[in-house]
Amino acid sequence: MSLEIKIPSPGESITQVQLAKWLVNDGDIVDKDQEIVEIDSDKASFPIAAPESGTIKILTKEGETVSVGAVIATIESGEGKKVTNSPTHQLTNSQAELHASPLAKKIIEEKKVNVQEIQKAFPGKKITRKDIESFVSQKKEGPQLNRLQGSREEDRKKLTTLRLKLAERLVSVKNQTAMLTTFNEINMSTVLHIKAKHNEEFKDRFGTGIGFMSFFAKAVTLALQEYPQLNSMIDGDELVTPRFVDIGIAVSAPKGLIVPVVRNAETLGLAELETKIKELAIKARDNRITIDDMKGGTFTITNGGVFGSLMSTPILNPPQSAILGMHKMQERPIALNGQVVIAPMMYVALSYDHRIIDGKESVGFLVKVKELIEDPMKMLTVGYDPMKLLLDL
Repeated sequence: MSLEIKIPSPGESITQVQLAKWLVNDGDIVDKDQEIVEIDSDKASFPIAAPESGTIKILTKEGETVSVGAVIATIESGEGKKVTNSPTHQLTNSQAELHASPLAKKIIEEKKVNVQEIQKAFPGKKITRKDIESFVSQKKEGPQLNRLQGSREEDRKKLTTLRLKLAERLVSVKNQTAMLTTFNEINMSTVLHIKAKHNEEFKDRFGTGIGFMSFFAKAVTLALQEYPQLNSMIDGDELVTPRFVDIGIAVSAPKGLIVPVVRNAETLGLAELETKIKELAIKARDNRITIDDMKGGTFTITNGGVFGSLMSTPILNPPQSAILGMHKMQERPIALNGQVVIAPMMYVALSYDHRIIDGKESVGFLVKVKELIEDPMKMLTVGYDPMKLLLDL
């Protein structure tokens, strides 16, 4: 029996997707529910699994743009023509992991060149026929001549639909908003002390350690209570201000930066925020983020510090009007109580749409976030009278 594998609809308004990568080879035997191909849309990447076990016949090449509902492969029940543990198949898989042209891969197989040595010799480069021939020639001549020749060739590959859509959105932000950025710095000493003292107990109870992002997410939800304008967006000639906070957390995925959303973050405690953020990060890393995970969002937080950024200007995530950028924590001298001390400091940046947010609001919001991070106990009393809280009044 032959089963057709069709492109499912990834969401409303999406009619075409790009076939990003086949995870199996033509003629392979696949198991039911085994992931066989990765698909890129302009909003997210997602895998397609085999509906039944059998032998796969691939009908569409990697990189092609296809319509939703198109047949990209078929699965025939019965034995396949390839044996997955054969030496040839193992070689094919090794070459598939190697970023090389088809002709280069053919030469590697014919000359039985060690794939691992090739990967070490050309890290991060698409390997060409000339590269392989030069490598083989120099290896024969001996180690004293083992210097690789320079190349004047270029690599070209089609941009993914996700990257094209991202480029379009970023350009539109620059052209259609009055974006401005304000900066501040935060002393992270207290948060570090909390992590050092409670991290193991926190991990035993909730299954994850204490991270900086949950503190910032909590601080943002509380600061937005005082400065709701930063949680607003323009819709035509109207200003829309949600009474909830859906925080987008920018995370790095294999295909690029994506922004899954923590919904109703204002109702969550630190542990719930940390758990939810970890779940979304794992889904992003494993290409499991769905369209629904990224819908909406009223405010975004991005952390360039995980890549070593000391300071940057984050770009708005439309239609939102504000985004908070975290950065690398670094020890440096500061003035504290009339003395110079060394403290773990972090620069933070708030980009905002000046059409609807004034400087007073943006600066006030960022100062509030700073205040809450430097003294997290204040997170318990925002919006409350501490004495009434103590007396349960």
